[in-house]
Amino acid sequence: MTLEIISAFEVSFKGEVDAVTLPGEMGSFTVLRNHAAIISVLSDGDVIYKQGEEEHSIHIKGGIADVNNNVISVCIY
Repeated sequence: MTLEIISAFEVSFKGEVDAVTLPGEMGSFTVLRNHAAIISVLSDGDVIYKQGEEEHSIHIKGGIADVNNNVISVCIY
């Protein structure tokens, strides 16, 4: 599945991932392949994504996540 992390100023990450954990306003949640469509408000925390055995993270102050058809779009501020 594809993860896109973007802000008004730059594309922080765009690539294929196996799993993504997002800091939702009501608590963190993990998105795997074929996840149901969802839109969520994100709070201060880390976006953690896995590519094979490697795990990476990007700290965000907040934003919005849209999950649809194996594309996770994260707009951050």
